[in-house]
Amino acid sequence: MARDTCKGSSYPDRGSNGQLPGLKGETWSTHLSQLGEALFIIESVTSRIRASVFLLSLLLAAGCDRGDHPRQVGRPAPDFTVADGDRTLQLSNYRGKVVILNFWASWCTPCIEEIPSLNQLQRQMPQLVVLGVDLDKNPDAYQRFLARHRVDFTTIRDAQQHSNALYGTFVFPESYVIDRNGQIRRKFISAQDWTSPEILEYLSRL
Repeated sequence: MARDTCKGSSYPDRGSNGQLPGLKGETWSTHLSQLGEALFIIESVTSRIRASVFLLSLLLAAGCDRGDHPRQVGRPAPDFTVADGDRTLQLSNYRGKVVILNFWASWCTPCIEEIPSLNQLQRQMPQLVVLGVDLDKNPDAYQRFLARHRVDFTTIRDAQQHSNALYGTFVFPESYVIDRNGQIRRKFISAQDWTSPEILEYLSRL
């Protein structure tokens, strides 16, 4: 055993082939290589953890805006124009009326569940506008849905999915109540019973 006379610490002697006793023939270069691989793995895992934390923070931020009272409430509803074939629809054309802006898709089961109550709401409160925006890219799927489920309210297909992006809506269905002045007053998540006493009373006060 050699001794470091400067620090008073001891360290093992090397053999003639540069190996340390007790290493079973493995050289320092092998250990350094393994150490490098371990550090690379640790760095990769750390990077993935950082990326996961970042994505989680984005999801949590979006989740904070998925309640009944998101940040959009009290702000002007983003205007949009959707063209589908020979039909064009612009949200601001309905200024002066209460609008139920409903984002849906033909493959969305909860969307199907609330169609009857949206139909009934439009019949029961003709003074307001139920405006459905379908996000299907396939026009045939959209037309089959309309025929099968007898959608009686105004609806249009936004294949570019531009309108829902303006509202930060990517999970369907989501609905926005817009007052006569074009302000967002409330947001509803998932399927609703639009003929429930609570909703009818709320809408009648706008």
